[in-house]
Amino acid sequence: MTNEHSNLRIAIIVGSTRPGRRGADVATWVHEAAARRTDATYEVVDLADHPLPHLDEAMPPILGAYAEPHTRAWAATIASYDAFIVVTPEYNHSVPGVLKNAIDYLFAEWNHKAAGVVAYGAENGSRAAEHLRQIFGELKVPVVRQYVGLSLYLDFEDFERLAPRPQHAGNLETLFDEVNLWGHALRQVRADRVVAATPG
Repeated sequence: MTNEHSNLRIAIIVGSTRPGRRGADVATWVHEAAARRTDATYEVVDLADHPLPHLDEAMPPILGAYAEPHTRAWAATIASYDAFIVVTPEYNHSVPGVLKNAIDYLFAEWNHKAAGVVAYGAENGSRAAEHLRQIFGELKVPVVRQYVGLSLYLDFEDFERLAPRPQHAGNLETLFDEVNLWGHALRQVRADRVVAATPG
């Protein structure tokens, strides 16, 4: 069993696969900041590297009866992490369909893990961030209070090159702190549930 004081494994999920997307640059910025820390192992998980068709499992994900190889591979990827930082653009007041689809594929692999949100858009991605809180709430994933909202007008030069304003660095550090705090607490919750479910 993992020691409660050992470092967490945290996935930085790139939530867009659109050609010309800005999400990969944002995820790189997040990852570079995370790499300066020693409290967790941070890895980028790009949905472009995990192509999933529209949900094609016959059984509801809550049953965990995954039949398709792509589902089982995605489940193994998500199960290997203790917490998540989701990088998402805002599309029409919500998250991209590819991100929602990837979330919807699974259930137990998300449960009792913390998440943080780094969003971007014309309105700082705030509505995508709030929608993601609702989605993850159904999966027993608490989203930490601090989020980072990047403006296409103020944090990207000519709407293209990422140039975050200085205050975002502090917000990102707070997000890391909160994800780690909740991530450790929830890892203990998961461990306690395993012990409670073990016969004898």
